This record gives sequence, C-alpha cells and structure tokens, in this order.
Amino acid sequence: MEAYINTTIRPKIQGDGGEVTFDSFEDGVLTLIFQGECSKCLILERCTDWIAQEIKKDTGKSVCVKAVRKKPFFWDR
Repeated sequence: MEAYINTTIRPKIQGDGGEVTFDSFEDGVLTLIFQGECSKCLILERCTDWIAQEIKKDTGKSVCVKAVRKKPFFWDR
C-alpha cells in the first residue's frame, strides 16, 4: 500500500501543491499525512474519498482513508 501511495497517488496530489505521506495501513484503515496545500484544504474529505476509490479501482481493496493534517512548524508561531 505504501508503494502505491508513493508512486500513484502522491504525484497527483503534488500536482495540486499538496503533499501526502503514508503513515500506516492496519485493518483496512489507511492513515495518510497531508501537508502543503492539503493541510489547510476545506474539502480534504473529497480527496480521501477519491483516494479510496482509486485504491478500489486499481487494487480491488476496500479501504477507509484517515487524514492527518500536518501544518508546517512555522505556522504554529
């Protein structure tokens, strides 16, 4: 799953100014860390739904995508 995210999903997200990093995949729950433009996106759930659909289409696996937003460290100041 990590390889799929890195090679298929990540380049598409980066094309829109975002960043996605694989965190974990356990019991059908895929946890991804979103940064860049994704960290402040108001419709991130649409993206996670799209990712789940792409995974289903390409691999046949049904997953639930859990998004973790991670802001750059300098936004906290």
